[in-house]
Amino acid sequence: MAAAPKPTGGAPGSSAYGGVYTQAFGGGSHRSHHGASYALSGLVPGRHPSTAEIMGKTALDQPVRLRAENESYLVEKVVGSGSFGVVLLGVHENTGKMIAIKRVLQDRRYKNRELQIMKMLSHPCVVQLLNSFYSTGAKSDEIYLNVVMEYVPETLYKVSKDYAKRRQPFPLVLTRLFMFQLCRALAYMHSLGACHRDIKPQNLMVAMNTGSLKLIDFGSAKILQPDEPNVAYICSRYYRAPELIFGATHYTTAIDVWSMGCVMAELFLGRPLFPGESGVDQLVEIIKALGAPTREQVTAMNKAYPSYNFPEIKRSPWSKIFAKGVQPPEDALDFLSKVLIYNPTERLSAIELLTHPWFAPLRDPTLHLPNGAPLPSSIFQYTKEEIESATRLGIADKLPVPDRTEDPSAAPATATVPVASSATTEGAAAEASPDAM
Repeated sequence: MAAAPKPTGGAPGSSAYGGVYTQAFGGGSHRSHHGASYALSGLVPGRHPSTAEIMGKTALDQPVRLRAENESYLVEKVVGSGSFGVVLLGVHENTGKMIAIKRVLQDRRYKNRELQIMKMLSHPCVVQLLNSFYSTGAKSDEIYLNVVMEYVPETLYKVSKDYAKRRQPFPLVLTRLFMFQLCRALAYMHSLGACHRDIKPQNLMVAMNTGSLKLIDFGSAKILQPDEPNVAYICSRYYRAPELIFGATHYTTAIDVWSMGCVMAELFLGRPLFPGESGVDQLVEIIKALGAPTREQVTAMNKAYPSYNFPEIKRSPWSKIFAKGVQPPEDALDFLSKVLIYNPTERLSAIELLTHPWFAPLRDPTLHLPNGAPLPSSIFQYTKEEIESATRLGIADKLPVPDRTEDPSAAPATATVPVASSATTEGAAAEASPDAM
């Protein structure tokens, strides 16, 4: 597999969780029995360690206890570090459950947009925000934001890379299942006006024993406003939509859909679909597969693009693109053809893609994971926002639901809304720092 692209918001190859964190504890539940309060070796007892003091460490000399009102977290491992701060793994001592903590230096002048967006999200395919609290660092004027999240075993990047190293195809049922859950996460986020802007395998946490997927890392996410420009240099290179490469600043959530298509293709190929070494090289890789964009397509991507000067290059057939990987089934190729399109307005939205035939086999009640376990029970539990989005498009009745035809007495399955409603967008467009636009 080709080397991972340089992420936009962290160390190379890392995610918000700092990569695969099963290595931190070996999986399973864990309850700490330490009775005393700990600090890093050489630090003042009782004071929260600063990011600078633990940056770059892969293991702590001693466990570190972080307290937030009535909550206590015992941190035992540093699993990631970068420009964003550090990611810690530990145990919520009140419950004994494993947690991840993203710790970032907070600028007093701005609200943390990542936290504001996470507070508005409540979805089975999005990592759950458990708590957030502020703490001081080595200097009195240092304020750190600690974002506590649920524990999910590993990243899709690590899992898929392991299959590629063993020269084994990634299981079709998992490709279909994980992409369906990612599609749901995006459909939900987009219904709230939020764009993730950094979809990649490193930002998708998966539990292989249950088949569940969680979208993480909202450090690049933003509520998009039609009349507000955004930075074009966003999203990790291999998964960057072509309109971003063309410098568009008024883009839509369609950039996430393109990234999703790149992730899906990578699961079949065993390597990134468009492994460009630079912005220009990235466009070359895309053109080699999709052909050169027409003048109309360039205008659709960025009306302000100054010139058009591309040679006539025809698109490659899917059979050639996937010649060195697993040939996707026809319904998967049709799905990709609706996603990997130059013109952003022609890409199907995430909510529309949920109704694509590619996902129909997930309705089969006899379908199981490679380990024999059933599919996650939550995959068809749509949120209010998903139902409303589908209703506006007139496709609510086409959302996949469990197939109950084997039981003649069963009532017809319909897409339903779970009892617990999702968070609203009120207060989501919080003031953010200028460099996070």
